[in-house]
Amino acid sequence: MTKLPIAELAKTHGTPLFVINKSRLKHSVQRLKQTLPRVTPYYAIKANPHPEIISYFARECQLGFDVASKGEMELALRNGADPKKMIFANTIKLPEAMQFAMSKGIDLMTFDDYPELEKIAHYAPGARVMARIKVPNVGSVVELSIKFGADPSDALPLLIKAHQLGLQPEGISFHVGSQCTHQENFLDAFELASIIVRDALLKQIPLKMVDIGGGFPITHFDGEEDHFSKIGPFLRDELDRLLPSNIQLISEPGRFLAGPAGTLIMSVIGKSVREGKKWYYLNDGVYGDLSGQIFDHCKYQFHVLKKGPTEMVALAGPTCDSLDVISYSEHLPELEIGDLVYVENIGAYSYASATHFNFIDTAKAIVVE
Repeated sequence: MTKLPIAELAKTHGTPLFVINKSRLKHSVQRLKQTLPRVTPYYAIKANPHPEIISYFARECQLGFDVASKGEMELALRNGADPKKMIFANTIKLPEAMQFAMSKGIDLMTFDDYPELEKIAHYAPGARVMARIKVPNVGSVVELSIKFGADPSDALPLLIKAHQLGLQPEGISFHVGSQCTHQENFLDAFELASIIVRDALLKQIPLKMVDIGGGFPITHFDGEEDHFSKIGPFLRDELDRLLPSNIQLISEPGRFLAGPAGTLIMSVIGKSVREGKKWYYLNDGVYGDLSGQIFDHCKYQFHVLKKGPTEMVALAGPTCDSLDVISYSEHLPELEIGDLVYVENIGAYSYASATHFNFIDTAKAIVVE
């Protein structure tokens, strides 16, 4: 994949500019399907809800979708998503969202406790349900098992209760944590799911599906190890070993599909020297499309088009809040007002969580082929 023409794009569209590269979306989808051929991806819309991403994944890639709210369902449906390939994967659901889901044929939902089961039975009678279990998140950048997931020993009683409430026990779901580079997390989760599937069959509750969540890691820095190249084949082999071929497998990738496709281009709008260090102020920051530094615990590599000797500098955003410091220690050459700074692999959890604090606009988003 060729590099983007950063200067040309900035001149044409202005900055800050959020560029979504469709060829990189395609590459990520192909890579995931080739590595895990048994697993159907359900794109996690929360990673990046840009309508053209949703439309591309729905219409051209025939992906499923992981949705967490009525708004995400509406967005997916408007852009061609098949309601039968959507999972309402929020274990705490609003009643009106469940009613809307059922009215549109979105009947697959996750849960992890008894009160939620009773709520589903009331507002979405007859729904197909997946018991979300808590699994190890050791070493993952964002640990999700703190807030979500039932103890694995409770999964089968929960599924039995679902059946008693008139719901359809469909399977098991889990998430090993975001940016997971420990393949043991996946293995532990697969083994737990395998045990539950086997025990459910013995209790006359045959399960049909296992949702292996997301967490597949991407790279953010030049020269960084591509962990998925090692983890992916391991996951494929272990899934084949532990889960029968009649079990449908789905996943909820967000970052893996959207992350590599995003590039953020910014301009220097101010500069100063503070306590002997040069500071450069950019027209986007942590309240905008660099919000992933706060909400996603993400670190980015900052590039410039200028050449020359580098020194340690600080980068800050455009708002009047002192929290809006992007980095205290970037090695960059001397920059001037108007120079460009850009970040690659920023397609996930950035544009999605950007705010309009100080009434400063977020980056303009464009899609390129």
